[in-house]
Amino acid sequence: MGVTRQKHAKKIMGFYKNNFQFREPFQVLLDGTFCQAALRNKIQIREQLPGYLDGATQLCTTRCVIKELESLGKALYGAKLIAQRFQVRNCSHHKNPVSGSACLLSMIEDGNPHHFFIATQDQDLSNKVKRKPGIPLLFIIQNTMVLDKPSPKSLGFVQKLQTNQLVPEYQKQSIVELKEKEGLVKQEGEKRRKRKRAGGPNPLSCLKKKKKTQEGQEASTEKKKRRKRKRNRVKAEAMQSVQKNEGE
Repeated sequence: MGVTRQKHAKKIMGFYKNNFQFREPFQVLLDGTFCQAALRNKIQIREQLPGYLDGATQLCTTRCVIKELESLGKALYGAKLIAQRFQVRNCSHHKNPVSGSACLLSMIEDGNPHHFFIATQDQDLSNKVKRKPGIPLLFIIQNTMVLDKPSPKSLGFVQKLQTNQLVPEYQKQSIVELKEKEGLVKQEGEKRRKRKRAGGPNPLSCLKKKKKTQEGQEASTEKKKRRKRKRNRVKAEAMQSVQKNEGE
């Protein structure tokens, strides 16, 4: 594997990892044309692809792809055997199988939420894949697997993201899940509850008011006692004055 080709693939993988959240193991959907080209060029997909993508991979296909290869007879018997070794992803065509290309296109609808790569030699399918942002495309040239550069649609999508003109739904969901994982959602709720408690009466101020009220009551009682003593003293002095006058 050439060093230049490996660097080229690493740069492209960085683009999809950073902008479309692709993570290992990378899920690669293969059609019959890719399997046939690999067989013809003696490419060991399972052994070579992880090294090229610099990460673990899951090779997969669909029932529609296998059905299509079976219908084409002996000419693609080897390609069918290769496809049958891969994991089979569920599609929505259980009762009415469709062509392999139509099935793979249906697997990447709604923004490619499962982060599939598409591996095909079908030029028409490749062109349709390039019209959707965020879908890596693999093909074979002679005896070499090649990861296609990001399409103009993908580049334009990322440019919009960088200018805050568009936020994809899967990123919104990722942000919410990340907040929940880190406990940020819980902390925000706690902050709201703390602010609510802070708006109530200060317990210390209540104690001070109570103490002040108690001191005022004690002062009032003492004042009443002084008044009573003064009245008693005045009465006593008056009685003494009357008794003195009578004696005279």
